[in-house]
This record gives sequence, C-alpha cells and structure tokens, in this order.
Amino acid sequence: MPHSRTNQTAGRLQYRSIGFALLPSLLVSALAGCTSVPLQPANSLTSYDGLTKVDGRIRKAEYKAVPEDLNVSKTVYIEPTLVSPTAAQSSIKPADQALVATVVSRALCIGVSDRFAVTDNRENADLIVHATVTRIVPTNATAAGLSTVASIGASFASSSVPVPRIPLGLGGLAVEAEATTRDGKQAGAMVWSKGANFVTTGARMSQIGDAYSLAESFGNDFSKMLVTGKTPFKFGFPKLPSYQKLKSGLGGKPKYQACERFGRAPGLKDFAGSQLGLPPSWTDKPVRPQSQ
Repeated sequence: MPHSRTNQTAGRLQYRSIGFALLPSLLVSALAGCTSVPLQPANSLTSYDGLTKVDGRIRKAEYKAVPEDLNVSKTVYIEPTLVSPTAAQSSIKPADQALVATVVSRALCIGVSDRFAVTDNRENADLIVHATVTRIVPTNATAAGLSTVASIGASFASSSVPVPRIPLGLGGLAVEAEATTRDGKQAGAMVWSKGANFVTTGARMSQIGDAYSLAESFGNDFSKMLVTGKTPFKFGFPKLPSYQKLKSGLGGKPKYQACERFGRAPGLKDFAGSQLGLPPSWTDKPVRPQSQ
C-alpha cells in the first residue's frame, strides 16, 4: 500500500514537472497556436456597403447594424442556414456540414429570442434572418485525439497544471448573415470568421470539431448585434446568459416553438462528450427544416 502511494505521488510530480517544463514553450507558441481564417464573402448578402471592420488575430468581422430598423422590429423569422458549395473540403461529409449549419441556425434562434418573438411565418415577420456558412477549416482529428489523451492523463494524475491542446491542425469557420425588413431593407449584416485556439477551444476527434464549437460563437455574436442594435465585439466582463438562453442551451424547451425547427441543444450530454473529445455527431444531429 505505501509503495502504491509512493508511485501515485511520483506520477503526479512527473506530470507537474512535465507541465512546468512545457509551459515556456507553450507560451512562446501561444501566438502561433491558433488558426487565422480570412473573411470569405459568398455574395449571399443584399449589400456589403457600409460595413465596419473588426480585425482580431483569431476573429475577424465586418458588420452593420441599423438601430432605427432593429429597435422597431418585434418579430423575426430565421431561415435555415445554408452551406456554400465552396465552404468545405470534399473530405468533410455532407452530414457534418449540415450539423454545423444546424448549430448556426439554433444559436441564432435562441439568441434573438432574448428580445424578438420568433415566428414560423415568414410573411408576418418584421425581420427575416438568413446565414450562409462560407468556409469550414477542418480539424485534424488525430492531433485532437492526442490532445484529449494528454488532458485525460493529466486529470488521472491529479496534475494541478492544465494541459493545453496541441497547437496543430486547428480548425476554423467563416459565416455571413443578414437581417432584412419586410420591404427588403438591410437592417443588419455581418461577415465573420474565427479560428480555434489551443487554450480555450476544446479538442474533439472530428473534422468539424472546431467548426461545431465556433458555429455557436457566430450565432451569439450576430444575434447579440440584432438584439442590442450595437456592436457585439466590445471588450468587457461577459454578461450572464438569460434564463431562456441557459435553459435552451441545456437542452430544454426553447422560448418559442419556431426554434424547435432546428432541434434542441444536446446540453449536458454534449458537454460530457466534449470532455472525452468525442465527435459532435455522437451527441448531436443535423436538422434539415424546409424553408417556408
């Protein structure tokens, strides 16, 4: 028994020493440990004029919000997100591309529900929102698997030093979307791209592992802009999500029935799967609703 405890202690010290030894090199590679995805317009917007540019290292965007149109709007219709023919490499399965699109639609629907009433009747909506996935940068599933093994190993060793993801083969996503009024006027638009980083983006053993996570990030950014009528890219302390958003994110019933068209979030089931690095397709499924 004492010998077993000695081995456990030695194992913990070994993981900690490895972690501390790797820390300087990880810090040096932090700047390189992310994917920079260029903006990639797909000509799906009515206009690209008057967009304000945001140029970050891992997130780039051009956006426009027209507060006078957004503030007077009360209802919104969310069209199913499309995937541009040039969005993904041929190696990515259509079902996986559809899953990324589903997450974008779902996040948009839940996000705008904070202020707008979401309707399933396009003709009666004050705003019509549509989005197009313009590029999916595949995740290297093998590198993601190695990262998962390292992370789980450190957890079993009770290491106090977090093990960042291997900064290789990181994926990314590019999307564009707009909201138009009943008469076709552009009330909001955004061209957006973001790459995964090895610190905050969890590794999942799938080519769409990173794009799946980033799809929700886009939905949050665009819906926040529509809800507030302002830029969603200001720095500051993050606000707690609303009750309806938290409930829907955990897999509960969405605030508006119209959001059921995009399926419910897998919630805790997906969280558990992500901790094990499982592919998103193991816990979530694409929905292909018909446009009305």
